[in-house]
Amino acid sequence: MHQHRQGSGPPLVLIHGIGHHWQAWRPVIGRLDDTFEVIAVDSPGFGRSPSLPPDVPPTVWAYADAFASMFDEQGLGRPHVAGNSMGGAIALELARRGAVASATALSPAGFWTAGELRYAQLSLTALAGMPHALRPAVLAAARTRAGRAALLAQLVARPSGVDAEEALSTLQDAWAAPAFAAALRAFDDYEFTAGNELDDARVCVAWGDKDRLLPYARQAPRARAALPHARHVSLDAGHLPYTDCPDAVAQVIRETALPETSQPG
Repeated sequence: MHQHRQGSGPPLVLIHGIGHHWQAWRPVIGRLDDTFEVIAVDSPGFGRSPSLPPDVPPTVWAYADAFASMFDEQGLGRPHVAGNSMGGAIALELARRGAVASATALSPAGFWTAGELRYAQLSLTALAGMPHALRPAVLAAARTRAGRAALLAQLVARPSGVDAEEALSTLQDAWAAPAFAAALRAFDDYEFTAGNELDDARVCVAWGDKDRLLPYARQAPRARAALPHARHVSLDAGHLPYTDCPDAVAQVIRETALPETSQPG
């Protein structure tokens, strides 16, 4: 898997959501690299990473297998992980199998009803499955604050503050991602269950209270019920909290991974 490494200390692997890339984590990497060796990864079939083998469906469980294998191959042992959306679900599945020292899941996938899943799939398809003929106009809009506000309102609470170059590269990488459509369909078979298997794991679920893609008011309570032994945090953010409140996200990750060294604040 293509990855960006920065900093020193215990390894911390950052896992993005569907259609995204490792650069999504840039706002928090510099806030964590004084404590961790931060390893931000392009998941298979996204960014610059090749897809999973053709005979492996791109499910959450298959991605968890791929990351666990990467940990072994690169001698990371049981790293800390943080993931967003699909990456949050992957982080929880890695914690379930004991492959990580801690898991921070930001607005994780899998706590939806069938209707909520369909809504999320249609919303993401509308953006990432944009017809080719419309893409130049969408890119032109993304270069403006007003355009970013319209395009990204479902994903971030303060879209007009998103960097233009990051918005452009996010759209282009989502459109080019070979795994996007199949991974989105594979959500049909994924629902987080058996939370008791994580009772002894170090887990935090942090949810943006302005999340419009995986709505906080409905899905965060299900996560609390399914994972009663985990720490649960509400963030002043949308679906991509590292964009809206990077300081708070970095603090949550630090407190989850290394609670004995965290400072209040």
